Amino acid sequence: MTIKLFENNSLLKQCIAKVTACTPKDGKYLVELDQTVFFPEGGGQLSDRGKLADAVVSHVSEKDGHIYHECDKPLAVGAEAEAVLDWPVRLDRMQQHLGEHLLSYACWKLFKANNIGFHMNEDDVFIDLDKELTDEELLQAELYTNEIIWENRPVHISYMDSTEAVKLKDKMRKFNSKLTGTLRIVSVEDADICTCCGMHPPFTGMLGSVKVIRHEKHKGGCRVEFVCGRRALLDADAKNSTLLSVAASLSVKPEQVPAAVNKQKNDLLAQLDIAKSKLLKIEEEKLQETYAAAPVNAKGVKVLALPMEGHDAKDIKAFLPKVTALKNTLSLLVAVQPERISYAVALGADTAGDCRSVIKLLNEAFGGRGGGKSDCAQGGADYCADWQEKLQSVVEKLK
Repeated sequence: MTIKLFENNSLLKQCIAKVTACTPKDGKYLVELDQTVFFPEGGGQLSDRGKLADAVVSHVSEKDGHIYHECDKPLAVGAEAEAVLDWPVRLDRMQQHLGEHLLSYACWKLFKANNIGFHMNEDDVFIDLDKELTDEELLQAELYTNEIIWENRPVHISYMDSTEAVKLKDKMRKFNSKLTGTLRIVSVEDADICTCCGMHPPFTGMLGSVKVIRHEKHKGGCRVEFVCGRRALLDADAKNSTLLSVAASLSVKPEQVPAAVNKQKNDLLAQLDIAKSKLLKIEEEKLQETYAAAPVNAKGVKVLALPMEGHDAKDIKAFLPKVTALKNTLSLLVAVQPERISYAVALGADTAGDCRSVIKLLNEAFGGRGGGKSDCAQGGADYCADWQEKLQSVVEKLK
């Protein structure tokens, strides 16, 4: 079995190891060593990356006590190789993982919210809590977490039998009673204690900081996304750059951006309302001309197709009273937006028919979805460049 040098020294960046096995698989080579500094994926933490001699290690996994280093080239069995971590990757993943411990501890300590899920990938880290927390509560948890970081408390790794570990149950944030044998306990001095197989820096100060980015409701609780260490710094830099750029474009101070953006939004909405009102007026003026030229089907009902470019589903709804007032008419209204097409079918006054069968034809033509009642039905689909041809094909069928 491979000696896990990383377990008791998370700052060890390299070692000399002997190759004990090398197995080709899917264009890669799974290399085993007599000892390693590479942490295999586990406990919610991604694996280390780095180099073995001149081979690139892209992933590390563990199965049945064997640690497999996925390399881009083979290594000779029996040969010695220098194992070197990609240290920025290791440090980043340790920062995110210990940050998860501390933020989860703060939520549990302050608000009795339990961590029921931890997710880490190359770009995002978040925890799932069994209780919904407010903005103010999460701010308190964030500050509490960072106070522990700034105190640079030591992080201890210890091993004990499960029968002994159960005695710490009341002090632990969470304890899995199903675990047996020797357990690895990660404890932050005067703070979080839990079983964990992941990698953590020896002192909380190495995290730098923890910053909650966003949170949302999730399965009766909430999902909290956060960043730690270098990720937190880069995230702050990117957002600050964006804020300064927007402020410059609006000719306001950074703190005035929200109000300025809100004003522009309201001004734009007001202008859009005016424009839509004018467009609807134009459509209303065109209605009588379109109505007069509409074909009549075998039942003597006019089939009125009314394209409404630049409009949306709300505009169709506002326009429906105009067409339902027309006698002996089956109207097809199609609102066209750059990304969406909305449509409606309506019967005019004293007009027999079933709009549900017509909306089905429109759904088939546009690849959309919709439904409704016999006198009126609505639907929609993704935008398509040939929407006019598709609308005309439906009109032809209704003739």
